[in-house]
Amino acid sequence: MIIKSLFLIVFFVVMILVGIYSRKHTTSVGDFVLGGRSVGPWITAFAYGTTYFSAVVFVGYAGQFGWKYGTSAVWIGIGNAFIGSMLAWIVLGRRTRVMTHHLQSTTMPDFFGSRYDSKSLRIVASLIAFVFLIPYSASVYKGLSGLFGMAFNVNFHTCIVVMAVLTCIYVLLGGYMATAINDFIQGIIMLVGIVAVVASVLHNNSGFMDAIGNLAKIPSDIAATQGQPGAFTSFFGPDPINLLGVIILTSLGTWGLPQMIHKFYTIKNEKAIKTGTIISTVFAIVISGGCYFLGSFGRLYSADAAIYKADKTVNFDAIVPHMLSTLSNGLIGVVIVLVLSASMSTLAALVMTSSSTLTLDVIKGNIVKNFSEKKQILVIRIMIVVFIALSVIIAWNPPTFIAQLMSVSWGALAGSFLAPFLYGLYWKRVTKPAVWASFITGVGITLFNLMILLKYITPPQNLFFKYFVSPINAGALAMIVGLIIVPVVSMLTPKMKKDKIDGVFACYEETVVVHTKKSIEE
Repeated sequence: MIIKSLFLIVFFVVMILVGIYSRKHTTSVGDFVLGGRSVGPWITAFAYGTTYFSAVVFVGYAGQFGWKYGTSAVWIGIGNAFIGSMLAWIVLGRRTRVMTHHLQSTTMPDFFGSRYDSKSLRIVASLIAFVFLIPYSASVYKGLSGLFGMAFNVNFHTCIVVMAVLTCIYVLLGGYMATAINDFIQGIIMLVGIVAVVASVLHNNSGFMDAIGNLAKIPSDIAATQGQPGAFTSFFGPDPINLLGVIILTSLGTWGLPQMIHKFYTIKNEKAIKTGTIISTVFAIVISGGCYFLGSFGRLYSADAAIYKADKTVNFDAIVPHMLSTLSNGLIGVVIVLVLSASMSTLAALVMTSSSTLTLDVIKGNIVKNFSEKKQILVIRIMIVVFIALSVIIAWNPPTFIAQLMSVSWGALAGSFLAPFLYGLYWKRVTKPAVWASFITGVGITLFNLMILLKYITPPQNLFFKYFVSPINAGALAMIVGLIIVPVVSMLTPKMKKDKIDGVFACYEETVVVHTKKSIEE
């Protein structure tokens, strides 16, 4: 207990000291929300990665999908690295930084308002972001609490309150720069920790070959494989169709999440984009690949009563904590700091995104006309407290597993925002009705699925509804529908005014001078 407590105390002291240090450099709204748009490649890349992966992935997703799909769950980590990280940086990074700077946008809803010349789009996007980031935040608290309960044998609700207070303190102190610097420190901890934990779990199961051999002997409970042994170590696993839905949601979904895209707003220069792409991809390979690889051995613990609920069904959120409970005290201390690092960075990003967008996109100019920078920062800080309080209320008695709670959030946000944001960076023809259509379908599909989960609606018993009754598959569907519906509606509705849209895209035509080491053209 002393070893684990020491790890924890050192972590919290460093985190709060960084917040105090960053407070001195936070003198304006731009500093508090964007870090002055001067964040370097390493800090930006680590901020992206640590925001991406939290206790939800390490505890909830790794446990649930490792149990369901075996070693094929590693495909989720590969998708996260190459689609959710590398391609996101290549496709979105530069254009996001250039256009948002040109439009002076500080949040994703602000981008929608300026890009499509619509105050109502900005307000609605802000409300969608605020509402649906709350269940994601609650899922992170729940994942953290389960792990702390295992390590310290403390009450679930006590963990939630302590984590909420600590998150609140360090975000209130230093704003974005405090979260970014802490993200870098936390990212290093995560890289070292995941390697140590995976190695230890394999060692406890007599090494990699024995662990794989024992996993291969377990017959699948998926009807498609007819109970065949070896399904959990096969290339695509026992259920490749549902596995694909998880890959789409968790990989492509990052392209439409405000807290992820926000990282591109803060990039300093071209070098930061190129370097950040590489760092972010490698980080995701190690962290996400490691998490799902670890979770894939969850069925080796199927004889242990600790992973089952009272009704004898599997408690997916208990699988990884139970696997880790077999480690030494020193390693458990490392694990706690690892997951805490991942989760605190994600929580900080969620809190910053939701509070800033509600303040700058809804309250400023609509509710409060004369809004000084000092008052804006004050209101953002108040909204931080409100957001954290609402997240704690949901986490206090969450309605479902961690993975499903997060899927509801990702489905609504990415389903609503991904298509109009992506097309908006590249295509002049996107129209306001198309953006509204994306918002309606993204939120609509998510709410319909939520009604099914809460048993307010009984869906028809056919293959389509059977597949999309899962909030994960429903989230993937919402994104795909958005990518289809935005260009279709755009072609059927009137174009935006030419002078307005030309002014938006003029930022890509500006001439810049570079050194010959970057270009040899005269």
